[in-house]
Amino acid sequence: MQLNFAKYEGIGNDFIIINNMDNSIYLTQEQIARLCNRNFGIGSDGLIFARRSDAAHLADFLMDFYNSDGTIAEMCGNGIRCYAKYLFDEGITDKRTIAIETRAGIKSIELVFNNGKVTGASVDMGEPVLESRKVPVSANSETFIDRPLSVEGVEFHATCVSMGNPHCVTFVDDVNTAPVDTLGPKVETSEHFPNKTNVEFVHVVGRDEIDARVWERGGGETLACGTGACATLIACALNDKTGRSATVHLPGGDLGVTWKEDNHIILEGPATRVFTGTIDII
Repeated sequence: MQLNFAKYEGIGNDFIIINNMDNSIYLTQEQIARLCNRNFGIGSDGLIFARRSDAAHLADFLMDFYNSDGTIAEMCGNGIRCYAKYLFDEGITDKRTIAIETRAGIKSIELVFNNGKVTGASVDMGEPVLESRKVPVSANSETFIDRPLSVEGVEFHATCVSMGNPHCVTFVDDVNTAPVDTLGPKVETSEHFPNKTNVEFVHVVGRDEIDARVWERGGGETLACGTGACATLIACALNDKTGRSATVHLPGGDLGVTWKEDNHIILEGPATRVFTGTIDII
């Protein structure tokens, strides 16, 4: 079987997008993982099937998103910006504000244009979830804000939040020397997190500027993570380390995050079409 695909990236967080508007394509977890493999496939941090929403009265399209290991994911902030650009680039929609259904609810995306071309998007990511049982994180407290956590003998303080997917944020002195590759996977699969978790290693530069590296659940360290940037800002604000709006510096580039007074999180950043192609599915 041959599949047409497009490759997009948002500050280095890259995605394979496949048009599945007629719901005719089904891939196994192993096939998705192989497509995302950088040695044996196209290579990406995740895969998106472009589909129409069954809730047509509420959303225009569905983002059917998978991690690079082929597991299902609820939401991806960089991925949804790339997906919105793809829909416009392909002529599937001419709307400049698009309602997209995700497994974490319906998100509103406003496309950003420069010289008539889509260069990025602003996404209403919805409201953060702070209740421990809904993140979920095992805890004897209603929320998990600046609380001690012990993982395989390593003790540190963390703040846990869900942006439709779980995040564990910990503050470090220097993100460049943070134990992302060693502590990240241990926290991801820790018994404290029933659904596993994404892990953010964060250093506050100033009241509106943050450095972060992210170990993604099901994907390892990536150059950027949109929901991770949102979780980072939330954790910083909750711990009074920043205000409610900041630029989050990630290895792949910068994202703007604002926690509005109505409790909604707005994520702003670029989206770029890299290339298109056809691949044989084994």
